[in-house]
Amino acid sequence: MRVQLSDHFTYGRLLRFVMPSILMMVCTSLYGIVDGFFVSNYVGKTPFAAVNLIMPVLMGVGSVGFMVGTGGSAIVSVKLGEGKRDLANRYFSMLIYAALAFSVLLAVCGFILTPAIAAALGAEGELLQNCIIYGRILFATGPVFILQNMFQNFFVTAERPDLSLKVSVAAGVSNMALDFLFIAVFRWGIAGAAVATALGEAVGGIVPLFYFARKNNSLLRLVKALPERRTIALACANGSSEMVSNLSMSVVNILYNFQLMRIAGEDGVAAYGIIMYVNFVFQAIFLGYAIGGAPVVSYHYGAGNREELKNLSGKSLVLMYVTGVIMTLLAEFCNVPLVRAFAGYDAALTEMTCRGFRLYALAFLMMGVNIWASAFFTALNNGGVSAAISFLRTLVFQTAAILLLPSVLGVDGIWLAIVAAELLGLAVSVLFFAWGRKRYHYA
Repeated sequence: MRVQLSDHFTYGRLLRFVMPSILMMVCTSLYGIVDGFFVSNYVGKTPFAAVNLIMPVLMGVGSVGFMVGTGGSAIVSVKLGEGKRDLANRYFSMLIYAALAFSVLLAVCGFILTPAIAAALGAEGELLQNCIIYGRILFATGPVFILQNMFQNFFVTAERPDLSLKVSVAAGVSNMALDFLFIAVFRWGIAGAAVATALGEAVGGIVPLFYFARKNNSLLRLVKALPERRTIALACANGSSEMVSNLSMSVVNILYNFQLMRIAGEDGVAAYGIIMYVNFVFQAIFLGYAIGGAPVVSYHYGAGNREELKNLSGKSLVLMYVTGVIMTLLAEFCNVPLVRAFAGYDAALTEMTCRGFRLYALAFLMMGVNIWASAFFTALNNGGVSAAISFLRTLVFQTAAILLLPSVLGVDGIWLAIVAAELLGLAVSVLFFAWGRKRYHYA
């Protein structure tokens, strides 16, 4: 039986509803991981470092999709909760069209500026050429990546997270198969990795476009819609926390690379890249829950169902904390085989990465609660609080920690920067949860 947004959610029903979104995010995280695995093992350490160096910029561009998707899905879900389905469809369609037009402009600018961007990141010689090849291919297909990120949210709002999972699995399998074909068989090198990722993203962005363009059995469908600046601005403002979070991660990743290049050289950048690949999967679980759970909160907030808001708030915090403990333990005990999959050919790189990941993994204890806190306030249409949580934990606290801790702890300070930032972010999340109790009646 299909779970609906209007249902009362037990732990089992809540997990059943969000599980497709979690699996979808895990599949999405496999894009970069598969590229990294094949590039590291079949192309070499320098191309591998190039992927890690340019990837934060590409992810930053893709964050436009997360911003409009999360902010827009909150608006659309509230309208569905109010019983205004025609208006919800119009808003949904308008946001898709607007994001698609803007993403084309971003793609053109990114393609032209790729050499300058790579040089500004510190790339030279072979590293620079690899960054340009990989970056230009993925900038060119940026619009489908942005659409893919948007549809991940809107599939949940449409009560079809199962379809989102199927599309993501298809995109992930396509990427993995093409990576093997283009890199291991055809020997296209880093260009093959980029083309494989681009084609996988095309599956994730274009297939949902066709689904929503025709009559379907979901709550949403693409219809004729004229741009409404106020609604677009509201969606962007409401989803700004996700934009801030993703952009901040991109900026912080660049800062990590600068510090590691200075302290540990190219091996440090490669080590951080491996940690990020494993982190993508672990963090995807938290992000998937946030994507799956937020529209439910928005729906019941729009319907004025205070009891269900209390229920969702309490259960979500318990699930996020328990999951954080489990993932921290998994990371501590399973880091060696995970790291060897990427760097087994280099003993020194493996040792550095394993130590770094053990320290970095302590952040998972707090990360889930912080991600949910930001998504929860986005779902309540309070983009300001959501953005404050994201901005502080992902940019302000991390930047300060990355700049200060290495002077005291050396390389270990870089790995522990995320732990310090998440701990401070947890304090901020708790304060905002306490502040919003009476205003939104969720506790």
